[in-house]
Amino acid sequence: MLAPDVLARGRRRIRALLGSWVVAAWALSSAGAGPPAPDSAKAPGIGPFAGERHLKNIRQLTFGGENAEGYFSPDGRWLVFQSTRDSLTCDQIFRMTAGGEDVQRVSTGRGRTTCAYVMQGGDRILYASTHLSDPACPPPPDRSRGYVWPLLDGYDLFSVKLDASDLRRLTDTPGYDAEATVGPDGTILFTSMRDGDPELYTMAPDGSQVRRLTHEVGYDGGAFFSADGRTIVYRAHHPATDSALADYRRLLAQNLIRPTTLELFLMNADGSDKRQVTHLNHASFCPFMHSDGRRIIFSSNLDDPAGRAFDLYLIGVDGTGLERVTFHPSFDGFPMWSPDGKQLVWGSNRASANRYDTNLFIADWVE
Repeated sequence: MLAPDVLARGRRRIRALLGSWVVAAWALSSAGAGPPAPDSAKAPGIGPFAGERHLKNIRQLTFGGENAEGYFSPDGRWLVFQSTRDSLTCDQIFRMTAGGEDVQRVSTGRGRTTCAYVMQGGDRILYASTHLSDPACPPPPDRSRGYVWPLLDGYDLFSVKLDASDLRRLTDTPGYDAEATVGPDGTILFTSMRDGDPELYTMAPDGSQVRRLTHEVGYDGGAFFSADGRTIVYRAHHPATDSALADYRRLLAQNLIRPTTLELFLMNADGSDKRQVTHLNHASFCPFMHSDGRRIIFSSNLDDPAGRAFDLYLIGVDGTGLERVTFHPSFDGFPMWSPDGKQLVWGSNRASANRYDTNLFIADWVE
């Protein structure tokens, strides 16, 4: 989703866009809590910064490494997230309380994982993993073509209990299956390359009843249901010129896409009535709808001419009322409101002990 020059100065914080950011559990063998956390109220640079009027009582939940895609359980009590820390060399899936306690790894520790989500009922976690195709971490993509995302063939979808038991494979098709989330009725929404192009699909919680929702040439992904399950918000790039289409197809033949421009879209839960929400011509991603159904929060490099700094923004579902939410000079992304709309969790480089650390933060949401 970022321009190629972003890679040189912020590669690790940009990797998150495809879900390759993750947070490893501290002391994996203990399957317990993470490292002692500093007093988040005293951590320098935590904010809120000038202009961040929607955020109050910011608390830091993770402390070191790469932590991203923190998503609430349906009851708001738990968060699932992906992490690389300590001895881990690529992302694994963890869960913790919404207060940052009781951190435990729930994925296998093999391969690369991404995009965890708590399923309806709150007793199982959904995520994508490459561990069956190769237990090793996959190599990074070839950057000779600029900044590109790999759509790894080995990704399939799995579900597991909160205690990491009863692992179940949900997809078993050639190509990429990842970026999965869950609707209020338990329907799974995901991106797949099973038909040759990255499209959006739904399926039942057990992996049956697969249905394709998008059919446009180009990337469609990062989708979430609205709170009532009637609407889907997602990010997409549909090449509009012959040269852009040719470039897209050349990369896709190598299971790569170039995410320098992504716009936000809405459609009905059955795939009908697709409409474009943003026309920003930037890398906009991670859209999530407020429970009121009227607003979308998302991350974009809209206000940085160099494309390096990402911030959170609000926009109405009709494409009006664009408003900047965060003002940290680095990276803020992966926002999600709590089910009651009273809190926001997101990933940020603010208060980082190391330059490229990305941590999860939670704040009270102020209207």
